[in-house]
Amino acid sequence: MTQPIIKLNPHLFFGGNCREAMEFYKSVFGGELVLTLYGEGPPDAHKDPKANSEEMKSKVMFAKLSGVITLLASDNPNNTEAENTGQFGLSLEGSDESIFKGYFDKLAEKGQITAPLIKQFWGDTFGMVTDLYGVNWMVNITANRD
Repeated sequence: MTQPIIKLNPHLFFGGNCREAMEFYKSVFGGELVLTLYGEGPPDAHKDPKANSEEMKSKVMFAKLSGVITLLASDNPNNTEAENTGQFGLSLEGSDESIFKGYFDKLAEKGQITAPLIKQFWGDTFGMVTDLYGVNWMVNITANRD
């Protein structure tokens, strides 16, 4: 019996700046960005009256960045204030040092490095950064174990 293919894609919620954040992530990771706005659906399409408000029509109902990673996001109609999402971290792992160092450096622009990207005792290069949108990232560059 074969196992089903399962993907776990993070979905980030923003307080009104989802488009800006996702365009930033596209500049970091590349890929294709597709955005759907709350106002693009039929009137009263959402059960939540806040999602049907004039204020939300220009906000992002669903965003998907597809490429080397898949990242989903939306603006939260119940929270229109930008906030630090720091309750979790997204972990990137790979073996191409130049690519992953580039991701780390771009995520750190206007953000905060919480652990420098350095060689660790377990052999990998690891660092942590909180980006300008309050999302915590862990970058692990795997050591060549040949």
